[in-house]
Amino acid sequence: MTGFINYQKVLIVGLGLIGGSYAQKLSLLGFEVGALARRQETLDYALQHGLIAHGRTDVTREYVSQFDLIVFALYPRTFVDWIRKYQDYLKPGAVVTDVTGVKRSVVPVVQELLRPDVEFVPAHPMAGREVCGVENSDARIFANANFIITPTERNTPEGIELIRTLGCILGFRHIAVLSPEEHDEMIGFLSQLTHCIAVSLMTCKDSEKLVEYTGDSFRDLTRIARINEEMWTELFMENRDELLSQMDLFLAQFSRMREALAAGDTDTMKEMMRLSTQRRAYFDK
Repeated sequence: MTGFINYQKVLIVGLGLIGGSYAQKLSLLGFEVGALARRQETLDYALQHGLIAHGRTDVTREYVSQFDLIVFALYPRTFVDWIRKYQDYLKPGAVVTDVTGVKRSVVPVVQELLRPDVEFVPAHPMAGREVCGVENSDARIFANANFIITPTERNTPEGIELIRTLGCILGFRHIAVLSPEEHDEMIGFLSQLTHCIAVSLMTCKDSEKLVEYTGDSFRDLTRIARINEEMWTELFMENRDELLSQMDLFLAQFSRMREALAAGDTDTMKEMMRLSTQRRAYFDK
C-alpha cells in the first residue's frame, strides 16, 4: 500500500462488471472511489451497494480533477475518444490506467495524446464472467486471475510500480509485464480465439434440444459463448491481424485431426492427444 500513499482518490470511468469489481475492492480497502457512468441507474446501484462514494453521469473539470488515479473500463475506441475530449480535466500528476483487452491500437494513441504531466500505464486484468453490468460486480473474480501490465518507453519505473501495486491489492494471483505487441499476440490466442471457437460451436447446430442431452464437456467449452457482441466485435476488429493468425494456427491443427480421423491414422490422433494432455497439465499446477 505504500505506493498508494498519494493515490487515495480513485475514479472509475465505466461501471460495468470489471469497473464495478475494481470499485468494490478499492472501496473495501478504504479508498475514496468515485465513478463516471452513462446511466444514473448504474450509479444508484453502485451507491446503494457501497461500491462507490459518489459518482456523476456528466464529465466536468470540477469532478474529474479531484482524482489521483483514474481507471478506464471502457471499450477501446470510447477510451481514446474520452482522452481526446476530456484529458484537460485530469489533475496534474495523475496516473491513468485501463482494463482494455487490446493494446497496440490503444496504447500509443493514448500516450501520444496525453499531456506530459499525466502518465498512462496500460494494464489488462485477465478476469471476468459470462455476464456483464455493475449488478454482477464481484471482486472475488480477481483472486485466481492474472494481471498484465503493458508499458512502453514512455512509462516511468514509478508509474509501472504503482500499477503493479494496484494489481497486488486487488488480489490478482500473478502479475506479468509484456509489451503491447506481446500482449495482443497472447490475448489473440488465449482469449479472442477461444471466444471465436465457443461462438462457432454454438452457431453450427441448433442447441434448443441439445441441452437435454449434453454433459459437462460441451457446457465447459461453451461457457463463454454468452457474449457481449458489441464489445467483442470491437476487440476482434482492433486485433484483427493477430486474431486471424491465431485462427489459422487452430485451423491447421483441427484439419490435422480431421485428416487423421478420415485416414484412420490412430497414431497421429494419439500423438496429438498425448501432447494435449501434457500441455494442459501446466494449467492445473
